[in-house]
Amino acid sequence: MSDDGRRIEKLLFAYADGVDAGDLAAVGELFRHGRVCGETPTGPVTLAEGPAAVEAFYRSIIRLYDDGTPRTRHITTNVTVDVDDAAGTASAASSYTVFQATPDLPLQAVIIGRYADTFRRVDGTWWFETRTMRADLTGDLSAHLLRRP
Repeated sequence: MSDDGRRIEKLLFAYADGVDAGDLAAVGELFRHGRVCGETPTGPVTLAEGPAAVEAFYRSIIRLYDDGTPRTRHITTNVTVDVDDAAGTASAASSYTVFQATPDLPLQAVIIGRYADTFRRVDGTWWFETRTMRADLTGDLSAHLLRRP
């Protein structure tokens, strides 16, 4: 994979690490030039755009515990990245599995799905342009989400 492909992979993993750490401001910052979308039967719909709105969106849906984290681990797999170096754009597809354990919830997968992402290079740095989330399988999300987006 190219250096740009690796930089984009790092963005994918920074997202997962930020959510798992409860650092929702850092997650929002990943979308300085982008937006988070949900998949609907008629196509993607924007849920939040820009760092402040993305952070606020995640704060409105993710349950944080006394340690400041959602007590989750996001595992991102099956990553494919395509870079158009000349255009300064890229796309990626990946799968995710979210595991969670709380004092009242034994360790289990709570949701499995796919991300479809686009990126753009701004002043030499890669940023998320869009992240479209699709849930394929859901388990008990009551300890993870305050509400469904």
